[in-house]
Amino acid sequence: MSKCPPRLKMTNRLHVLRAEHRLTQEQLAREIGVTRATIGAIEGGGYNPSLELAFRLARFFNTEINAIFSVEEEK
Repeated sequence: MSKCPPRLKMTNRLHVLRAEHRLTQEQLAREIGVTRATIGAIEGGGYNPSLELAFRLARFFNTEINAIFSVEEEK
């Protein structure tokens, strides 16, 4: 019988980067072409962005995706 792979939990530092750049959720959303609700959902962990959106965020903050998002195995 095959064993199920462990579930993964994505976390992010988006709120930290946004605060360091003194941006509101609305301002960041406007800059990358999404809604404020999307930014709030990502920051709150209720929504995992598409790969395209993750790249847009990384490019906006001039950093790597893994500097914003990280993945851990759930226990």
